[in-house]
Amino acid sequence: MTARGARAFARPRLWRALGWAIVFAAVPALAQPGPGGDGAALPPEEPAGYRLDAYRAPTPATLAGARVLSTPQAETLWRDHAAVFIDVLPRPPRPANLPAGTLWRDAPHASIPGSLWLPNTGFGALAPETEDYLKSGLAAATGGDRMRPLVLFCQRQCWMSWNAAKRALSYGYGNVSWYPEGTDGWSAAGLPLETAEPR
Repeated sequence: MTARGARAFARPRLWRALGWAIVFAAVPALAQPGPGGDGAALPPEEPAGYRLDAYRAPTPATLAGARVLSTPQAETLWRDHAAVFIDVLPRPPRPANLPAGTLWRDAPHASIPGSLWLPNTGFGALAPETEDYLKSGLAAATGGDRMRPLVLFCQRQCWMSWNAAKRALSYGYGNVSWYPEGTDGWSAAGLPLETAEPR
């Protein structure tokens, strides 16, 4: 084989070798876990204000000024009757297109036993009457004691409980806990639920 032929024969093999080298060099990077360390994305950072939309989405891991509870921690407070539990899951609105005279019954809402359900109080922007409803509900639940422990919750990955806990802090409540797993985490742990009625 001539020198020129040898070079022509070697060239494709060289490119193949370089190609595989690039692939193998990239494999460790592809196999690295994501920012969360296990392939999952990190939770979002706390916003400066309230969450105003897309309420069913990943929530922060923290809430400045509040304690963030795991399910076992929430269960301990519940069993010891050491905190007031506040559920802020929204109440489904009556459909606007129902024929006149149609009876409308809300779907049953299962919540943590003994909790107070203050529906629709976790939106980012509240109408004045809804905010008054939240303030009066918290005052009634705590007997006016702003240092009484509060646990606010709704469902997993629900910003409404985060918003409501942040609001409770803004009202001067000094012992606020946020339970981000809510009724989903509670039920998954085999803990009891009961049908709740709005305050």
